[in-house]
Amino acid sequence: MIKPTTSSLAAALLAAFAFLPLHAGAGVFDDDEARKAILDLRTKVDTLAHDLNARIDTKSDKSSTLDLVSQNELTAQEIAKLRGQIEVLANELANAQKRQKDFYVDLDTRLRKLEPHEVTIDGKASQVDPNEQKTYEAAMQLFKSGDYKNAGIALSEFVHRYPESGYAANAQYWLGNAYYAQRDCKNAIAAQQVVLKAYPDSPKAADAMLNIASCQTELKDKAAKKTLQELIKQYPDSSAAATAKERLKGK
Repeated sequence: MIKPTTSSLAAALLAAFAFLPLHAGAGVFDDDEARKAILDLRTKVDTLAHDLNARIDTKSDKSSTLDLVSQNELTAQEIAKLRGQIEVLANELANAQKRQKDFYVDLDTRLRKLEPHEVTIDGKASQVDPNEQKTYEAAMQLFKSGDYKNAGIALSEFVHRYPESGYAANAQYWLGNAYYAQRDCKNAIAAQQVVLKAYPDSPKAADAMLNIASCQTELKDKAAKKTLQELIKQYPDSSAAATAKERLKGK
């Protein structure tokens, strides 16, 4: 059997040490404690390598090659154990970093959903927050389903809660329609008058005035004619004004 020489053993061991820092350093660590643990393990490996080199230098002239082989095997086992610990730490750090990244991505997504966003309402861009939009759409869904009583309650709550909302003029207008659908002309007129007073530039203003005239006609209020004339004067290019002209022909 060929016995390994001192120089060949040293070269093999140094090659093993050279592999360790490259292999263990493959990941980028952010966690200070884990990074410190890995550095401590590497220091221990370096110390073992230094001790073994010292033993090789001492034994080269004083002991048998067999003794060096035995010491080399023990040291190699210790290095393998330390290398395994480094791999475990590296894996735990990678998993922790992934969980942290996923957490922040999820948090950012949640926050973005709560941020105001731009919507187009009657051709005009407006900034609304998600809860505001959800509340308005829920109220309108009640109206579309024919539940005018609850739609009126929901729309009334909306305009009180979001008076500056881009949906406010529409909500007030449909509140008037919800009253009208229940044959409550008095409240319908009051609701539509708020549209004219608070949101005179809204595309719904002309229709609100036409609805007022309709309610006044049903109540046999002579003011209906004057309302139609005022509608034509204030909103001459609207479709509501065209309807008002047709109605005036019959008066």
